[in-house]
Amino acid sequence: MRFIDEATIRIRSGAGGAGCSSFRREKHVPFGGPDGGNGGRGGDVILVATNSRNSLMELKGRPIWQAKDGTPGRGTCRTGGNAEHVEILLPVGTRVINDDTDEIVIDLTEDGQRFIVAKGGDGGFGNMHYKSNKNRVPTKCTPGWDGQECFLRLELLLMADVGLLGFPNAGKSTFISRVSAARPRVADYPFTTLTPKLGVVDMGMDGSFVIADIPGLIRGAADGAGLGHRFLKHVQRTRVLLHLLSMGPDEAEPVLDRYLAIREELVRFDPKLARRREIILLNKVDVCSEEELAEIRALLKEAAPDRAVFVASAVTGAGIRPVIMHLWNLLPELDEE
Repeated sequence: MRFIDEATIRIRSGAGGAGCSSFRREKHVPFGGPDGGNGGRGGDVILVATNSRNSLMELKGRPIWQAKDGTPGRGTCRTGGNAEHVEILLPVGTRVINDDTDEIVIDLTEDGQRFIVAKGGDGGFGNMHYKSNKNRVPTKCTPGWDGQECFLRLELLLMADVGLLGFPNAGKSTFISRVSAARPRVADYPFTTLTPKLGVVDMGMDGSFVIADIPGLIRGAADGAGLGHRFLKHVQRTRVLLHLLSMGPDEAEPVLDRYLAIREELVRFDPKLARRREIILLNKVDVCSEEELAEIRALLKEAAPDRAVFVASAVTGAGIRPVIMHLWNLLPELDEE
């Protein structure tokens, strides 16, 4: 299945059924009086969050969601039938935005969460409703109330405990395939990963946590370069950032420059991201010298003194376990903050 994280749909709830104007007509009942029933209620459009979906692909092929109208009232005091509600199943982590006003309607963050995004119209009143001591023979009835209609923009933001950051070819896909059952495409050229991937790190009887492999960022990502906005938005729902920096000899820029460049993109996209807990991982250390590694660690400690710096090789697996254990011990601390 293709990973689709954006979609625009048009939704419309059902209108209420019209009220009925009717009078009782039976043999030997000369003054039957009004007996027109009220109209039925139109159907609601309801958003339902579910863990059984992981993409918005289904909505790409169905851009219009419309509930049915309520049925009209009838004579002999019969109320019209209410229309069935329409439920739209969305992956957990979907943000719903009004496409006309750009206002956030709802964030669906829990499995089973339900939200009525468009209420169906109430049914109209039949003439029986208007009967009173002063008006014993009312003929008035009203049409049903209209339903609601709007365009919604849906954005799927991955829900993960840890988000992997880094320039293209930093080794993020290799790392997530090493620590979880996820099997993203791995190759020795940039932009191998084109869509975010999730992996579950199994900690045995103690539990597990989720890591999101975010496609490589580049300079100007906060302005949309390289689909930067689509990638950066997935970082917003992660609790910890694991920033991978490649120590490979084929990197054109110094390690510190690459680190500061990604940090600048985070600040420009969302200043809150810059304050999120972050761990630095120097990857591919199996292809660099000890002197070079010590120099880079010293520079990073000076530039980011409050961040833990780890060294590892995702290819060989060396140094991976300490990083995973540090993340595992850090996550409960975030729950208490």
